[in-house]
Amino acid sequence: MIDVTATLARYVVSASADSVPGNVRREAVRSFLNWTGCAVGGSQHASVDIALAAVSPFAGRDQASILGRGERLDALNAALLNGIASHVFDFDDTHLRTIIHPAGPVASAILSLAQLRPVSGRDLLHAFILGVEVECRIGNAVYPAHYDIGWHITGTAGVFGAAAAAGRLLGLTEQQMIWALGIAGTQSSGFREMFGTMCKSFHPGRAAQNGLLSAFMAQRDFTSSNRVLEAPRGFAHVMSTERNFDEITKGLGESFEIALNTYKPFACGIVIHPIIDGCVQLRNEFGLTAAQIEGIELEVDPLVLELTGKKTPTVGLEGKFSVYHSAAVAIIEGRAGEEEYSDASVRDPEVIALRDRVSAAASQSVAEDECHVTIRLKDGRVLRKHVEHAIGSLARPMTDDDLNAKFGGLAEPVLGATATARLRDLCWEIETLEDAAAIARAATPVG
Repeated sequence: MIDVTATLARYVVSASADSVPGNVRREAVRSFLNWTGCAVGGSQHASVDIALAAVSPFAGRDQASILGRGERLDALNAALLNGIASHVFDFDDTHLRTIIHPAGPVASAILSLAQLRPVSGRDLLHAFILGVEVECRIGNAVYPAHYDIGWHITGTAGVFGAAAAAGRLLGLTEQQMIWALGIAGTQSSGFREMFGTMCKSFHPGRAAQNGLLSAFMAQRDFTSSNRVLEAPRGFAHVMSTERNFDEITKGLGESFEIALNTYKPFACGIVIHPIIDGCVQLRNEFGLTAAQIEGIELEVDPLVLELTGKKTPTVGLEGKFSVYHSAAVAIIEGRAGEEEYSDASVRDPEVIALRDRVSAAASQSVAEDECHVTIRLKDGRVLRKHVEHAIGSLARPMTDDDLNAKFGGLAEPVLGATATARLRDLCWEIETLEDAAAIARAATPVG
C-alpha cells in the first residue's frame, strides 16, 4: 500500500495555483460567495447567539470577525462560530457524491487565519480549493459506508480539509502537513443522530476550529501518526466498514472535486429538493391551494426517508429533515427558504393539516436526486410530476444570477442593500484582492 497520508500531504504543500484550470477557480469563487452569504444570513440564528454566549467568557484576544455580527473573537472561536452560522440554515453547498458540505469547515478556518496574517485573495482561494479537494477525496474513499453507519461526513471529513487549507497558508513542510492531517484525524467526529438539532451546524464549525488548531500545532512540530488515513487503526479502517484509497490518491492535481460542487435553492436537506421542486412546479402550473388537495404521494429514494422521515417536526431545525413538511410548504408558499423552516412554520395549522395528507414510499428504482410526485385533488383530478434532476443539481445548476439573488436574500436583512452589494462584489473579485481579510471586514455590520 502506498503512503496515502504522505501522498496527500505532499500534494497540498507542493501544488501550484497556476496549474488550477480557470473553470475550477471559477467554481471555487462561486462556492466562496455562496458560503459567505450563508454565513452572514445565519449569523442571527439562535444557535449562534447561544454558542457565542457560551464561548465568549473563555475566548482569547479579538482577532477575527463573526460574519454578519459586530463581535470579534480569537481566530479559533471565530472559525467555530462562522462554521455554525454558515450551516445552520442548511442552505450551503453540497458535494453530491458524498453529501459533504465542503465550504463550511474550510472557508471558516482560512478566513479566520487571513485576519491574523496577510493573505492575498489568490492564495486564499487556492488554499480553499486544496482544502475542499482533501475533504472530498477522503469522503469519496469511505462513502457511503462511513455515512451509513451514522457519521456526519461534513464534520468527519471536513476537519481534514480545514487543516490542509490552513496548513497550506501557514507554509507547512510535508512532514508538518502529515502531522496536521493526523492531528485533524484524531479529532474527526459528528453523528447523524444530531440532525434536526443545533449540533448539526456545530459539526462544520468544530471541524473548522479543530482543523485550524491542527495546522497551528503542526507548525510548532506537534507530532502525530504519519498514516492517519490508511493505518489499520486509523481513520478509514476505524470509521468505515469499506474504503478505497485510490479515491484519495489517483489523479491528484488532474481533477478537482470542487468542480462538482452544487448549491441549494432550498434551505433543507439536499435529498428533499426534488420533492420541493416537483411540488412547486405542480402548484404553479395548476394554481393549487392546500384546500384543493386530498393527498400528496411521493415516491423517493430510500435515503430520503432515512434522513428526512420526521412526520411531526416541532421546531424549524427538525422541519429541514421532514419531507412531509417540505412538500406542504412547497404547495402553500411556493418556495422553501429559511422562513418556511422557522418554528412558526412547522407549527402553522394550515401546514400541519396538509403535512398530514402527505405520504412517502421508498423505491430502489428512484435515484437520490429524483422523485415522482402525485397529487390527488378533491375534485377527482390526479396530477403527476417526475423530477429526474432537481434544480441546483449538476444537471440543472444554479446560475451566477441565481447565486447573486440567493446571496442578496440572505445578506440584505443583516447588512442592508449597499453593504451586501459591496460584499458580493468582493467575493466575485476575490482573486484580485491583495488582502483577503477585506471580505471579513465588509461582512461586519456598520453601527
